[in-house]
Amino acid sequence: MKILADYHTHTIYSCGNNENRRHAKGTIEENVLAAIDKGLEVIGISEHGFDHNFYGLSRKNAKKEREEIDRLNKKYPQIKVLMGMECNILDDTGRIDMPDDMVHYFDYILAGYHYGSRPTSLRSILHHIDNFLFSGRLFSKKYNTRALIKAMERYDLKYITHPGDKGQVDIVEVAQAAVRTNTGLEINGHHNRLSPEMIRAISHMDLKFYIGSDAHKPENIANFERAYEIVEESGLDPARIVNLVKD
Repeated sequence: MKILADYHTHTIYSCGNNENRRHAKGTIEENVLAAIDKGLEVIGISEHGFDHNFYGLSRKNAKKEREEIDRLNKKYPQIKVLMGMECNILDDTGRIDMPDDMVHYFDYILAGYHYGSRPTSLRSILHHIDNFLFSGRLFSKKYNTRALIKAMERYDLKYITHPGDKGQVDIVEVAQAAVRTNTGLEINGHHNRLSPEMIRAISHMDLKFYIGSDAHKPENIANFERAYEIVEESGLDPARIVNLVKD
């Protein structure tokens, strides 16, 4: 199989409003060059969302990133460079941190749960604590499941990133909603989610599976080694993965 695209990558723009903080290494152009070297046809830059306490794309940098990506598409016509975002799923209403006045900057939207996203209520704080300390095992599994489902129902998402990481979910219910909403689910080797067990539980469904590198430095662009192992362990036919094609 040949890697067609990597939609889940980060750059130094995931530093939030503090440009001295580096959550990820590498510029957009360095990610693009790494993708060209790996033979990709498409590279997506998907910084973390706006409403995170420690890192993520700042509003002031969104326009700068859009302009840079447009410039790089002209400079490197051999590859398509897309501007995405890995939004934070904020609570069980499905709310994500994508303001209406910012949507026009982006070519696609991913969404996932992260510990450091800003709470929307006292209730959401309690679930953050359960997820952080106990991976949602105490009382948050239904909450986490509902949050992913509602996000897919409310927004046009390309796919859910590392579903079930940082907080347990009912993957069958999540997958059923993904089918209804035509939303993909990610196999993320860095986070081991989807896991082989999760994939086996849902592989009979008409789902769109994606592989994402979740690269935080250029050399990890299209690094799907662990994700490939997960696919092999699960028994999933690689041909079902949207961003892979037969070589």
